[in-house]
Amino acid sequence: MINKYFYTLLHKYLSFYIFPEDKMVELDPKTPNLFELFTNKTKHILHIDEKAGEQNPQLSAATEALAEIDPDYVVLNGNLHYIRDIQAYLERLHCICKKETKLIITYYSALWRPLLRLANVLRIRRKMPEQNWISNEDMSNLLCLAGFEIVKVDNKVLIPAYLPVVSNFINHFLAPLPFFRLFNMVNILVARPILREGIASQLPSVSVIIPARNESGNIENAILRLPKMGPADEIIFVEGNSTDNTWQEILKVQRKYHPRHNIKVAQQEGKGKGDAVRKGFAIATNEIVMILDADLTVSPEDLPKFYKAIIDNKGEFINGCRLVYPMEKEAMRFINMIGNKFFAIAFSFVLGQKLKDTLCGTKVLSRRNYLKIKEHRAYFGNFDPFGDFDLIFGASRLGLKTIEVPIVYKERVYGTTNIQRWKHGLILLRMLLFAARKIKFL
Repeated sequence: MINKYFYTLLHKYLSFYIFPEDKMVELDPKTPNLFELFTNKTKHILHIDEKAGEQNPQLSAATEALAEIDPDYVVLNGNLHYIRDIQAYLERLHCICKKETKLIITYYSALWRPLLRLANVLRIRRKMPEQNWISNEDMSNLLCLAGFEIVKVDNKVLIPAYLPVVSNFINHFLAPLPFFRLFNMVNILVARPILREGIASQLPSVSVIIPARNESGNIENAILRLPKMGPADEIIFVEGNSTDNTWQEILKVQRKYHPRHNIKVAQQEGKGKGDAVRKGFAIATNEIVMILDADLTVSPEDLPKFYKAIIDNKGEFINGCRLVYPMEKEAMRFINMIGNKFFAIAFSFVLGQKLKDTLCGTKVLSRRNYLKIKEHRAYFGNFDPFGDFDLIFGASRLGLKTIEVPIVYKERVYGTTNIQRWKHGLILLRMLLFAARKIKFL
């Protein structure tokens, strides 16, 4: 009963990341309990001999098997507690990982050491004498030495045994809270390999999506100030519900700068920036997609910083941050600043990843990852009017490495803001509570 309840919980938490169509490999499992719960999935068990040298046939066989499987996720469920040399084991695993491979590691909190030993003595748990008790700091260090980078760490399970009503209430509502989290049993870590890749024969191209509403005075400047990044960049203007001549200006600029710039244009049928962003992404054809707000409060000249961060594999989801450098005098009102900082702290807690500025409009990711976010958008619903959180929540669920690029936030030089602080603030609060239920309080 204890094992069944515990592994059902663990399966639920890991299923947040591992989609039904994903391919997964569990390495050297000590029990089949977790593996068996992943039904209707391409899944494999693989063994790596921790004593195998680089030329060892066992390692070569594991390399070939993993290459053939090409998994999206490799799962290490508690087995690092029993491995004599964790660094060497992880280094061997690194040899058989691809750039897109995500590693999920579960390991127990050292606070639970006496209780787990007692469970062994009382025979309510299969006797598995753990050798290693690893802190989060130790794990971070070992992964770094082996060539991996931590994406996020969460901890779960305050009561591993099933008690009617009580267990579910405590694990669902109390275990995620700051104080109670200190006593949780299981750490769940998502990591990615850092690979030294050769210089690509051709740099990837960019699709820059520019949603525009009542921004006619900024359209031409967006073109003139946007630096070239890839060999075949495209600029996609999506106009929606303007009361000025924004659409006419977009068409004028398209004619004027064709064919020197590849400019695509569209008008949205729906409302809100989020709808415009999604329409722009649907038109995009290049490997990297970017959002640039048409108010140009984030300078187009800063976009190469985002481009470099993603092509250098510094992160997989690149988010702008307006709260590092001093911003121009009228760029953000004081109450907006307070709101930004509150939501940054709150969303960082919910997502399990540090984000200083969730509301900066400039966001960059690969088109491949965007399409996967789009495919599973229904999990979070389709009510994000801003377009930011659709991507942030999706990136969190995909286990993408998020990194922020500091920028200088500029004053508007044309038009007025489309933000309605109180109305949009309430929408953000609703989205925060919804995300907490779908991400943190599983």
